[in-house]
Amino acid sequence: MTNTQARDGVSAPSTRALTTKGLVGALYFMVAGGPYGLEELLAKAGPWVAIVVILVTPLVWSLPTALMVGELGAALPEEGGYYAWVKRALGPFFGFQEAWLSLAASIFDMAIYPAIFVSYIARFWPTLGEAPFPIMIGLLLLASAAAANTLGSKSVGDSSIVMTVLLLAPFAVLSAILFAHAMPGPNTPLVAAAPASARGDLLGGILVAMWNFMGWDNASTVAGEVARPQTTYPRAVLIAVTLVTVTYLVPCIAVAVAHVDVAAWETGAWVDLGESVGGSVLRTALILGGMLCGFGMLNALVLSYSRIPVALARDGLLPAAFGGQSRTTGAPVVAIVVCALAWTLSLGLKLERLIALDILLYGVSLSLEFIALIALRMREPDLPRPYRIPGGTVGVTLLSIPPVALLAVALVKNAGERVYGMNALVFGLFVIAMGPLLYRSLDARRRRRSA
Repeated sequence: MTNTQARDGVSAPSTRALTTKGLVGALYFMVAGGPYGLEELLAKAGPWVAIVVILVTPLVWSLPTALMVGELGAALPEEGGYYAWVKRALGPFFGFQEAWLSLAASIFDMAIYPAIFVSYIARFWPTLGEAPFPIMIGLLLLASAAAANTLGSKSVGDSSIVMTVLLLAPFAVLSAILFAHAMPGPNTPLVAAAPASARGDLLGGILVAMWNFMGWDNASTVAGEVARPQTTYPRAVLIAVTLVTVTYLVPCIAVAVAHVDVAAWETGAWVDLGESVGGSVLRTALILGGMLCGFGMLNALVLSYSRIPVALARDGLLPAAFGGQSRTTGAPVVAIVVCALAWTLSLGLKLERLIALDILLYGVSLSLEFIALIALRMREPDLPRPYRIPGGTVGVTLLSIPPVALLAVALVKNAGERVYGMNALVFGLFVIAMGPLLYRSLDARRRRRSA
């Protein structure tokens, strides 16, 4: 237990505790990392439809999850976040399944962000995109993120704020230039708008938007290190939802009003657009922003995922060393280092964006969180809830339907993907099935140690 955590599990103010500002910064990178990644949405749906999707997606996808995190994070501000919620509501078995699904998904998830970094740095030096440099850079990034995280959660939150500002600054300039082109006067449209026939995959665009608005529950795992979590969590998640939505909308609106042709856009198109309207300086700034996106998301998610082994260790399911924290920074150094070593295993895998696999693992874990929300409303109606979702038990039940339904649709659409030569859904079910077996083994070990 750190000096930021009271005996009842509620964080107290401390010079090393995450404040609202730091939590918003960390959340921004856990979820978004800037407008990078929206290129496919613009290409699939077209700029104006993409704007509608960006406005609607937070209402049916992000807001329900954010409200759930706000209520449970304030009511149960414990290290491990969603693991603690599900364990409290459904028992230790399902709590462990929640933790296992998150850790298993992280092995694939954490391979994405070094790849993002490499894809942008290779714009400066193309050789760095060729073997063996991507793995070497990935190892360096993981080591850097792990080292940064040993400085404590507050350091991660504060650095995320700085990176957010630096990352968004080029998009502010790009948007200003595009809006200037759209104003009446001697300026002419940059290029003709894309033909309607090029924009037929609305569902595909919605799924891209889902990916760019996903991960609001990640910040819950550091609840034991948040100052005044009862008020900080609800405030931070709602600010972050607004910030993500606005920073997605502004450049997309600028693209739409400037009649930019996005029909052939793919990841990295922001850089090409920046060069065409702002020259090499804006191109360089957008590339650096893409590198910050990759590292910032990796750094923030190391903070999130590394707290799950801490909670498992405190419950006796992992060796006690995982629960240890630095006396000076409060960081779980052993958990951070071991997790980073595990994530290096994914760096050599040539994985595409495994949407079906990630949606299956994330979908099951998110469903458990909503079930926990409903179960706690029914079983513990008197649990102190500094923030309470309105509508009673019926309200929270209805709130859970849209995001779970979207996950189901996404899973069906991407059911044909393959992993290691097998169907991604089959592989995902295999990963899920390992959870109960692992729990039996670890629980038996715990019982033997207790005896």
